[in-house]
Amino acid sequence: MTSTGGDMPKILDPKKALVERSVPLKAHKDSFIAWEVNGVDIPNSHGGPLRMITPGYFGINNVKNIEKLSFTEKESQVKYMKSSYRISPIGKKGSQYPSCWEMPVKSWIVSPLTKAKSGNLVVSGVAFGGTRSVSGVKVSIDGGKSWKKAKFTGPDMGKYAWRRFVLETKVKPGNYKIVSKASAGGKSQPKLRMENRRGYAHNGWLDHGVDITVS
Repeated sequence: MTSTGGDMPKILDPKKALVERSVPLKAHKDSFIAWEVNGVDIPNSHGGPLRMITPGYFGINNVKNIEKLSFTEKESQVKYMKSSYRISPIGKKGSQYPSCWEMPVKSWIVSPLTKAKSGNLVVSGVAFGGTRSVSGVKVSIDGGKSWKKAKFTGPDMGKYAWRRFVLETKVKPGNYKIVSKASAGGKSQPKLRMENRRGYAHNGWLDHGVDITVS
């Protein structure tokens, strides 16, 4: 499924400047073309009058100012598809490497972020499963040495929506590293980031942790 943007100046080379993205055919099941947000026309700065939405896929695939939608045998050959947004090894690039398509499962802590009081502590965060529903989240207050299962809070708005989670625990004065690890579709976040040329798809739980001081 190939989406073509219509906001390119006609004087530029289409192969280099045209924003056109192709995604696997399976993405069409939940994809849609949007013209409103909360009942209001999408402004041009956010992709109006029409914008392609491919839930669970990296934002680059949500083509702005969409002018044409095609079902093609091959991927687009423009720069934004052929060589850009590729998850390639450091120092290398090319269309032979995976494209930024489905987002991986991810999560992070939103509170506390720097300080907290000793005693009862409520750790809260958000998790996202990419193209699959988040099945669970674990939280560690000791940098990943031990884990406890967090609870989901708030409504479940579907597999493409963020899920809020909380963990209640007790802490004494000291320094803590709080990290979270979400699971979806049988996969969970890795400890370390996936090194690549552009730093795409980084969902390692260690780097997304927060260091807090409890007094």
